[in-house]
Amino acid sequence: MLTIRPPEPGRPYALIQPAGNAHIMDVPVNDVIPLYKQFGALLFRGFGLELPAFGQFARQYCKTSVLNESPGRQALDPACNVQTVDGGTRAFSLHPELSREPWKPDAAFFACLSPPSRGGETTICDGVALVREMPAEVRQGLEGRRLLHIRDIWPGLLDYWLGTSNPPETLLANPPPSCPYRFGRLNGTLVRYFTRPALHRPMFIDAPAFGNFLLFARFNNNRPDFPVLDDGRPVPEAWLQAIRAAGQRITTPIGWQRGDVLMLDNTRFMHGRAEILDIRERLIASFFGYLNFAPPNPEEPPAPPWRKADFSPPLPPL
Repeated sequence: MLTIRPPEPGRPYALIQPAGNAHIMDVPVNDVIPLYKQFGALLFRGFGLELPAFGQFARQYCKTSVLNESPGRQALDPACNVQTVDGGTRAFSLHPELSREPWKPDAAFFACLSPPSRGGETTICDGVALVREMPAEVRQGLEGRRLLHIRDIWPGLLDYWLGTSNPPETLLANPPPSCPYRFGRLNGTLVRYFTRPALHRPMFIDAPAFGNFLLFARFNNNRPDFPVLDDGRPVPEAWLQAIRAAGQRITTPIGWQRGDVLMLDNTRFMHGRAEILDIRERLIASFFGYLNFAPPNPEEPPAPPWRKADFSPPLPPL
């Protein structure tokens, strides 16, 4: 038996707890899926989860997973693609996981293996609520626009997606259907790019949402030029500041307890974190995957490799 508390003001996630001694693997999958579709954020608390069960739990919902190749992560359960979160200590701005790439996961799972005594809360924000909260002029400015993600390339990336590290112009102009990028030249340099809506429709709710890499790029990486608007111009600074302020008003911290599992719809919810005060205390595991009940994503190429098997993107040279 489960105790389920739906979201309420100040708590945008549903809280799921055992009504007795129950293991998280005993939670019926068919009970969880409707809650996930409806609420987009579920916190499982009181199940006494340990590391081996975390990957098994996530794999019940995800057919495949993706490795997050950003620096500072360590493998905790390589067989299940379970990693630590970023190894730094600074606060993180709101973002959906891996939204800087065209293979943004459907779902993000986090498990608390060791909670910090203070600080280090994971923060979450409903991207649908953020659209409603942002100023009307910013929302109207983003409606119907797309974000352009332009990045560099290296021979191994070309070989991975195009089958050759020295592709002819004809191949660059017409990459294989499974390739998520297009290629072009910027100031004479070959680059890859892809676009996504500035305001998108999440997987299980028919309402516009804000969920992309803009806030993290600007306020953590100090990059106002990635992504840019579809005309190549940066998103106005005033818009970014207004979106950030709106997000701060409706962001909720998760005060971690040992064994907690947070399951987020990565197409609807963004997450961040408060500054970590003692990195020795905090150990959070992560898993990023593609749902076995996901509807087709029209923004993705047909039969993308990350939905066929566990996906490890090509890594740039050191």
